Amino acid sequence: MESHHIEFTTNSSEFDLQMIADYLSTKSYWAKGRTLDTIKRSIEGSLSFGILKNGKQIGFARVITDTATYYYLCDLFIIAEECGKGYGKQLTHYIVTHPDLKGCRGALLTADAHGLYSQYGFEADPEIATKYMTRKAENI
Repeated sequence: MESHHIEFTTNSSEFDLQMIADYLSTKSYWAKGRTLDTIKRSIEGSLSFGILKNGKQIGFARVITDTATYYYLCDLFIIAEECGKGYGKQLTHYIVTHPDLKGCRGALLTADAHGLYSQYGFEADPEIATKYMTRKAENI
């Protein structure tokens, strides 16, 4: 039986930035076309998480937070060849139990992973959805 060493890290120096950028800008539905510079800046300004399998990055997520009251979970993905093996669950668990997020209210937006996130206490809130407002980013 093959052994796999799984490691979680928030140390961005251990991230495979090119792999993250390639996934987000070409494979995700939510970040298509995002530039490498934008992705790098978003990682630097967030609490970011990598999941490594035998030293190779297989997934990523970002959390935008004040570490006191609120966090927004975004950009979570597991590479295609590792999907369906429970790594998304492990990464989500690691994030929601991270000490820097203790006591914070969490939020996220998803088009297709409600089942995953509901296992970790996220739920649709019709009251908030009707109050939720966004402002589109300006193309500079």
